[in-house]
Amino acid sequence: MATENTKIRVRLFKPTNKQTEAIRSVAKRKIIRAGRRGGKTTGVAILAVEKFLQGKRVLYAAPTTEQIETFWKRVVAALHAPIDAGVFKKNETEHIIELVGTEQRIRAKTAWNADTLRGDYADILILDEWQLMNEDAWEVVGAPMLLDNNGDAIFIYTPPSLHSRSASKANDPRHAAKLYKKALSDDTGRWGAYTWTSFDNPHLSREALSEISQDMTQLAMQQEIYAQDREEVPGALWKQELIDTYRVTNIPEFARIAIGVDPSGGAAEIGIVVAALGIDGHGYLLDDRSLHARPANWGAEVVAAFKNHKADKIVAEKNYGGEMVEHTIRSVDGGKHLPLELITSSRGKILRAEPIAALYERGLVHHVGIYTKLEEEMCSYVPGAKSPNRLDAMVFALTELMEGMSWTDAEARAVEIEEMEAVTIGANY
Repeated sequence: MATENTKIRVRLFKPTNKQTEAIRSVAKRKIIRAGRRGGKTTGVAILAVEKFLQGKRVLYAAPTTEQIETFWKRVVAALHAPIDAGVFKKNETEHIIELVGTEQRIRAKTAWNADTLRGDYADILILDEWQLMNEDAWEVVGAPMLLDNNGDAIFIYTPPSLHSRSASKANDPRHAAKLYKKALSDDTGRWGAYTWTSFDNPHLSREALSEISQDMTQLAMQQEIYAQDREEVPGALWKQELIDTYRVTNIPEFARIAIGVDPSGGAAEIGIVVAALGIDGHGYLLDDRSLHARPANWGAEVVAAFKNHKADKIVAEKNYGGEMVEHTIRSVDGGKHLPLELITSSRGKILRAEPIAALYERGLVHHVGIYTKLEEEMCSYVPGAKSPNRLDAMVFALTELMEGMSWTDAEARAVEIEEMEAVTIGANY
């Protein structure tokens, strides 16, 4: 390949069939789900060099310096001749190759989150190891930097193992998988979704792949080699199948209703969840009103939830804000005299969550309706990880209603009600 201005040859690897499919796609947004050594870095290096030679400004980002080295070496090797000839200038410290005096450039930089990605713009933005980055890297910084030139974005990820999730900066450990599903469902042509397994790399030894499979678990093979996402997060306290099994539409009379509130300590949303204790001793999740809002607005949402559901109590965490939390709720019209308890999660989130998860497992908690975002948080939460706000609010509400009630207490109450109903039915005959 030659540039428009020189006869100096640029040497690139020949792309594989899988790489070609993604590289040649005209989709504005592409997401590549790749197995280990599936050729993802080489593939996007080919794309980056081609776009650069077309006069584009390319920004490649990965979480750590070590992760950008492979990409950088591929790009430098491809452009070695024109760099040596002085056509392009290379800055090894900043990982920049550019045509001086123009916007034409390739840059590789680290980006764990929005802050580490700031300070640039691009025609082509490549986010590698996307599953490990914080979502704000794209939503807050990445997307806006493409606005001026209507640029393209490429997301690359390997389905995260339990180990890699522990090193992730993501709020949602499955955000990359969800973006892949979004791309698959797109029928406008704007999104393209591609899977490159380790076996799609013709340069890898098939014997070595077969050998390594003997040392890996089936789960690790699915994720790391075959690049398959797992709907269920290993080690998560909740499973979607369990929630679906005990979901209900018919509800009993309620003995008590509580609103759980988890105020955010930063820019995250405020968890506001409504739950009830039935006269059958079971818990019922009735509403998820969580939102991103200023204090006055989320305070109004809490009061509205209390009134709409005729609740008995509000339980809010005071770790963030303390008196501010109470002031926010009390300042809302109608909130001054509502029954409010401020709690401190000194017991630890996991100690609060596990008893509630156990009640779910016994079929003693039911979702009345579908709460997609809350349920995704529940099914992604692994003990020891930072628990999200919707989940915390749900745990606060159900703990208030059901703390101290073992599953045997609840089941005994359910049997009692069944026996009473049986007597009533018999009397009718």
